Amino acid sequence: MDKKVILISVDGMRPDGLKTCGNPYVKTMEKLGEYTYNGRSMVPSVTFPCHFSMTHSVVPQRHGLLTNTYVPQVRPIKGIFEKINDNGGVSAMMYGWEPLRDIALPGTLKHAVYVNAYTEESSDTVLTDHAERIIDRYNPDFTFLYMVETDEKGGHDNGWMSDEYLRRISIAVDNIKRMVERFGETHSIIVMADHGGHDRAHGSEMPEDMTIPFFFFGKEFEGGRVLENVSLLEIAPTIASLLGIAPDSDWEGRDLTKD
Repeated sequence: MDKKVILISVDGMRPDGLKTCGNPYVKTMEKLGEYTYNGRSMVPSVTFPCHFSMTHSVVPQRHGLLTNTYVPQVRPIKGIFEKINDNGGVSAMMYGWEPLRDIALPGTLKHAVYVNAYTEESSDTVLTDHAERIIDRYNPDFTFLYMVETDEKGGHDNGWMSDEYLRRISIAVDNIKRMVERFGETHSIIVMADHGGHDRAHGSEMPEDMTIPFFFFGKEFEGGRVLENVSLLEIAPTIASLLGIAPDSDWEGRDLTKD
């Protein structure tokens, strides 16, 4: 695969939190990429079902994952990691929440790093360090960087839109900046959230839980363009297109490079 893709998921990042976190790089992100602050999560707006929908491009009611506990699919649908593996590609995953490992079937990841969010002041930053090293050394076709502290240490521990929540978003933005500046010329980069949150929880159909941001950087995307009608279902087909592989016939989302 000639093209390379990096996907960055910031767990629990609300659009209004991103816009008000105080990090000046957010404005740069708006200028560099196509984006929306009105993207849509899944029902239920829970981490594992949302990421499974993101990687498999079907709603939770089809893939059957409705909680944060993995169960095998009754009618299996291939996800982006399997499609890349089937086409001879190499995938890497850096993640700060251990159960998320199950979004990729065994044997579909060539490189994986897990760092517990509560063993580091910023596991998000440590995982970004690992992502840089793995890309520099192995140059995988697809790299997935998952940052959880916005959700765990920000939202659940202190409340969505609290000072600590906004501080954790700003740390995530610093890590996004590092990845874009380091690899933006050689990789297409997608930044997203899985869900938002309210008070110290999420999972409902409230706008605070369901509305999420998306950013798309790379030669295929027009800087400053505002996107419409984007959900988690669009991520896997768009990644497949960027990598030059066919989407799975079961996928429901659309390829945003064709918009």
